[in-house]
Amino acid sequence: MTTVSEAGSGKGHRDENFPVASWLLSEQRRGPILAFYRFVRAADDVADHPTLPPETKLKLLDDLDDALSGRGPPAPEAEPLRLALSENGLSPKHALDLLKAFRLDARKIRYANWSELMDYCALSAAPVGRFVLDVHGEDPSIWPASDALCSALQVINHLQDCAEDYRRLNRVYLPLDTLGSHGASVEMLDAPKAPQALRGAVHQLARQTSELVSRGAALIPQILDVRLGAEIAAIHALARRLARDLESRDPLSERVHLGKAGFALVGGLGAARFLASAMMRLGRGRARATA
Repeated sequence: MTTVSEAGSGKGHRDENFPVASWLLSEQRRGPILAFYRFVRAADDVADHPTLPPETKLKLLDDLDDALSGRGPPAPEAEPLRLALSENGLSPKHALDLLKAFRLDARKIRYANWSELMDYCALSAAPVGRFVLDVHGEDPSIWPASDALCSALQVINHLQDCAEDYRRLNRVYLPLDTLGSHGASVEMLDAPKAPQALRGAVHQLARQTSELVSRGAALIPQILDVRLGAEIAAIHALARRLARDLESRDPLSERVHLGKAGFALVGGLGAARFLASAMMRLGRGRARATA
């Protein structure tokens, strides 16, 4: 039977659409986050494998669950995270919630409405942000803003990859009721260029995603760790730009991604604005202290 390692895509954290444990974070924090990413990447590759049957995917995901929880034999994809969690006093809950999302991916290929998609994002996206915040010792009270931003990142990926998901996996994250309200069908995702009806549905979903990005902006000033704040500000700037692009472009015939230069420019400006604001706040605090 195929193993988790054999199901791997070879994709790494530098291949993602958004920064993952970038150099902005301290080396101490990057270790647990990269261990988390590699575990999640392995599980995601299993769920997205184009030829494995659902029952095999579910068995491999259960094996990862058992390895991380200590109920089963160690797995190379899980052991670094298990050790990192133990060493840092962190819970496996967020990783286990992500496994629930990947189990859904193994057996679910359509989403009825936006609410159902947001329920999926609560398992597939929100735990990532919550884990990063936990690693940095941030207050759980800021989770709602993080959840909104992470859900936006997830839907941006869904919109960018909507044609590939359909052609490769027959999986459609675009809510069926939104498609229907515009007179679009899932079969339109196989076209070389999106018909007007499909573009209307994508643009509506992009506008809803932009609203999530706006809600996620509240997270940035609440971050206590300056280096983490800079990374989140960079991610937020990238999400705002991509969601805006998706409001007017066709992901079937246009590449709605940022190249390396655009990625660095947009993300770098977001981080720079945050750092400048943090320095101003620090300066005002010192002035009050000496007044």
